[in-house]
Amino acid sequence: MLRDAPVFPILKAMNVQLTPDQKAFAHRAIESGRLHSEEEAVQEALALWEERERQRVEFLFTLDDARAALARGEGRNITQESMQQLAHDVKERGRARLLAELTTER
Repeated sequence: MLRDAPVFPILKAMNVQLTPDQKAFAHRAIESGRLHSEEEAVQEALALWEERERQRVEFLFTLDDARAALARGEGRNITQESMQQLAHDVKERGRARLLAELTTER
């Protein structure tokens, strides 16, 4: 391991060119007090992009888990009848819970 090597790479300033529409959008946000500068607009845009990418990766992991479950035979065949049965079962559980709550309140 090199002892003299920097722990973090040297960060350089980045020059970002906004389109005229993006610049106008940012300026409206600045004029309204929502943002303080174009830099803040770019930082917020990057933060939103980062969050969207995290959610996308999370979704892809969920999708992989679902595919693996299907490959293991853990899936369900969804039909009109099975959906109607599910709706019926949910309603019945809700009614039973409501009845239990009403009888314990007395």
